[in-house]
Amino acid sequence: MIDVLSPTALWDLIKNASRWLANLRRANEARQNASKDALRKVIIAARRTAVYIRQLNDTEKRHYQTEAELATLWTELSFALEDLNVQKLAKRCLINGKQWADPNSMSKEFLTKADAGLTRVEQLATQLLANLNN
Repeated sequence: MIDVLSPTALWDLIKNASRWLANLRRANEARQNASKDALRKVIIAARRTAVYIRQLNDTEKRHYQTEAELATLWTELSFALEDLNVQKLAKRCLINGKQWADPNSMSKEFLTKADAGLTRVEQLATQLLANLNN
């Protein structure tokens, strides 16, 4: 399922992504490689999380070690993206990390407004990665 963006959200995404990409193109190769690595890890984290959610839905058994690993993974990604100045995606990753650390810490309303769902996060990372590779 693909999330629908409001015109304002789409404009913000394009404006921020364009600014980030313009700065990144001027950056050195190491920063570009770090950015590509971080964006690829976001996609991997989204898919890994989707697999765990599917398992959770199929078995109705929570696995706290997996949830702790997901919380750590998403939080580490948020820090890496923050260091690379990819703030909006970093914030979404931080929200996912907090959600896995304590699933009751945020309301469904907040999560909806935060637009931090797996589909959305993977979509943003994929778009940024594609733009970076061009």
